[in-house]
Amino acid sequence: MSASALTVLAAALAVVTAVPAAPVAGPVTVTARAETPAVYDDEAGGNANADDPAVWVDPTRPGRSLVVAALKEGGLDVYGLDGRRIQHIAAPQAPGEDAAAGRFNNVDVVYGFELGGRKTDLALVSDRGRDRVRAYAIDPAAVAAGRPPLRDVTAAGVAPVFAADETEVDDQRTAYGLAAYSDDDEAYIVVSRREETSLRLLRLEDVGGRVGYRTEDTLDLPASFTLPDGTSWRPCADPGERPQVEGMAVDQEEHVLYAAQEAVGLWRVELDDDGDGFEDPELLDRVREYGTPWTYDTEEEECVLDTAHDPGFGGDHLSADAEGVTVYHAADGAGYVLASSQGDNTFAVYDREDDHTYLGSFAIGDGPATDGVQHSDGSTVVNVPLGTAFPKGLLITHDGEATPADGERESTNFKFTGWESVADAFPRPLTVDTRSFDPRDAD
Repeated sequence: MSASALTVLAAALAVVTAVPAAPVAGPVTVTARAETPAVYDDEAGGNANADDPAVWVDPTRPGRSLVVAALKEGGLDVYGLDGRRIQHIAAPQAPGEDAAAGRFNNVDVVYGFELGGRKTDLALVSDRGRDRVRAYAIDPAAVAAGRPPLRDVTAAGVAPVFAADETEVDDQRTAYGLAAYSDDDEAYIVVSRREETSLRLLRLEDVGGRVGYRTEDTLDLPASFTLPDGTSWRPCADPGERPQVEGMAVDQEEHVLYAAQEAVGLWRVELDDDGDGFEDPELLDRVREYGTPWTYDTEEEECVLDTAHDPGFGGDHLSADAEGVTVYHAADGAGYVLASSQGDNTFAVYDREDDHTYLGSFAIGDGPATDGVQHSDGSTVVNVPLGTAFPKGLLITHDGEATPADGERESTNFKFTGWESVADAFPRPLTVDTRSFDPRDAD
């Protein structure tokens, strides 16, 4: 389906009716089991700002699995399951004096991509600074030997994902969110665009033993919406910006994309079985602020919501921004879609099956091993056992306010929570299924 046709389709789908949600109990609270070292978004800290994590599952010793995490201008860090950093990769330098440097925003993992005649696991990263996708081969032998496990295998001369030329790259409406998946022998990436509503589907290619990509399709989500009372509304944004998507995840079995449009809500988008493109988007849930009037304060350079005149068309489970999205896979289509409700420091849980029923929310609070989680961006969940540390699966969440703070320095990190801690906290416990889905074999 063409991008223009999808734009029209998405606009048509923008008419959303207000459906009252059934009352549910307030969020439950869990605690994390481990955390990564705090990073600092200042010159002394290398301008590192934790954002999005991914898990690589070791094929022979799951307890030796890795966490690959994007740190924006700080590049990538690679951690063990104890949170200890074992490798650091700097973001690319600026190619010229007036050009933007690399800035790593989101990361995901695909397994067994055919590269140079060998099955290769890849960490794929959106480079917001240069509008590229960077690829890093993950070497299990290096992990076993205690050597740095990631190696850059990005093809030379890969084109910008969205920009028409390098001048447009420097405008920074560039590759932002990222989610990857496999389909038989092919691997794909969905990339969102900063300050725009666009999603782009890329197919990975072997380019002389290194990783390149080509565009398969583009989808433009709506930028404005017709409310149930017939009025038109567009989300609060700085002048010239459109409501962007960052948090995304792909259901690896069903090939369904879940995308959080930050000021709008959570979308579900089917991906064509042949990898050819996006199908019809469906808005599953709306943020609480959906439909609320607003003005822009030019002096403070920020939007001001007119909550006194909120028409009540928003949802009940997500507070803007809607952010990190991840999918917990269980048997026979069961499982969950998790979305970060950044505005109230909680995570909403939806049924993975067709009705996508909201099941409740949870927060990660202060505990004996770590502090709690606030303003969470990226997250990822793994159902399989990861050694003795996480025998029933693992949820990793970005923490936007890591403590204890070092004076006035802005600090962030990642928290590691056993999945059973989340599952057992709900009045009706969520499923813990460690056997029916293997992320290494998903296609």
